[in-house]
Amino acid sequence: MAGNFFATSQNIRLEDGHYIRASLQKVDGEWVDAEINLNDHIGNENGRFAWDSSGFADSAEDIRCSVEGDGPVCVLRARLRNEDGELQDSDLNLSERMANNDGSFYWMNSL
Repeated sequence: MAGNFFATSQNIRLEDGHYIRASLQKVDGEWVDAEINLNDHIGNENGRFAWDSSGFADSAEDIRCSVEGDGPVCVLRARLRNEDGELQDSDLNLSERMANNDGSFYWMNSL
C-alpha cells in the first residue's frame, strides 16, 4: 500500500509535537495501530522543514498536523526558529514521503 497513507488510515493525530499516530489498514483489511516519530526524519534548516534530517521539534512552536486539500493530504505546520532565533511559519506535505506498508508507517527517503 505504498503512496498516500491517508487513503488507508483512520484517526490520524499528532501527539507530543512529533509523533503521528493512526489506525492503518493492512492488505487483508485488518486495522492496526501505528506510529512514526517525525523527529527522526524531518529537521529544521534555517526556519524551514528539511527532509532527510532530524530534530525539527527541538526548535519548533505551534506544531500541528491537518488533513487538507483535494487529495486529501496530511500537512505538518509549525513555527520554526531560523539562525537568527526568529520564528518562521513552515509547512510540509507529509504525504510526499509517508506510506502505509501493510499496517506500518513507511518513510520514503530521497534517492
